[in-house]
Amino acid sequence: MYQSIYILLFLLFGCNTTSDGSPVSELVDDEGVSPLSVVGTQLVDEHGDLVSLRGVSFGWHNWWPRFYNANSVKWLKKDWHVNVVRAAMGVEPEDGYLERPAWGMEKVKAVVEAAIAEEIYVIIDWHSHHIHLEEAKEFFVKMATKYGNHPNVIYEIYNEPEDDTWPEVKAYSEEVIKAIRKVDADNLILVGSPHWGQDVHLAADDPIIGHENLMYTLHFYAATHKEPLRKRADYALSKGLPLFVSECASMEASGDGKIDQASWEAWYTWMEQNGISWLTWSVSDKDETCSMLLPSASSSGGWGDGDLKAWATLTKRYLSQHQ
Repeated sequence: MYQSIYILLFLLFGCNTTSDGSPVSELVDDEGVSPLSVVGTQLVDEHGDLVSLRGVSFGWHNWWPRFYNANSVKWLKKDWHVNVVRAAMGVEPEDGYLERPAWGMEKVKAVVEAAIAEEIYVIIDWHSHHIHLEEAKEFFVKMATKYGNHPNVIYEIYNEPEDDTWPEVKAYSEEVIKAIRKVDADNLILVGSPHWGQDVHLAADDPIIGHENLMYTLHFYAATHKEPLRKRADYALSKGLPLFVSECASMEASGDGKIDQASWEAWYTWMEQNGISWLTWSVSDKDETCSMLLPSASSSGGWGDGDLKAWATLTKRYLSQHQ
């Protein structure tokens, strides 16, 4: 049925694509960003045009809180040309949400409100590796109550399930989705996939039903995850499962090691050909390849070339192709 709806939208509104076939959309109008909907495997705007979001994720809020501010968001839009950012609210580690909930919400709110002001999208990410059902429900109800009337907001309800099975993740997700939908009926919700966001084939064989505007997250690190994971993702798409790459990078899954340019290019091409939204990891200054900034970088944007590591430079180059 979803595929039929997608075809109808295509016929009604036409195919708005770039010369290489990748989808484009004018996401911002006089009243701010467009509401998003899921049709088949695709994300569309209020006019039915295909949408691809492209941006970056902040690092764990509990370890790199200094970047969680309005000026950083403003700079990422202006200089990096993002149309989405991700606030990765750490849940379990020291100073995470379970230990300091009010502070965690404060950091997330700073990014969310800046993104709304800058007229870009923002993912509120429950950055956890294990299930904390009641805490997640309480958190997302608060976020939906405060921000659910803003189409900018996307809820990512479980970052990377580590050991949970798909039935466990599905049951958890259904409960969190129900809680959100009591407050916010239509903003996009991202559902986590088992095994660090890779087992999308399991969700494809047993998807969540009875709810609209859901997508399923796929995470990859290009030096580790290659063609076998893309084939798994292709299978999920063939089954009608809408995918969203809310976290990815070009090095090893550890976040360190050398950048694999060829593998990253293969992934980038695949995402663009399939109209899949993507965000790279991460705005942070840890001594590892995936952390984009050097310790010299300001806490509030204005980063020059001397503040950027190789992964930041590469990310900016790919984002600039879509400004």
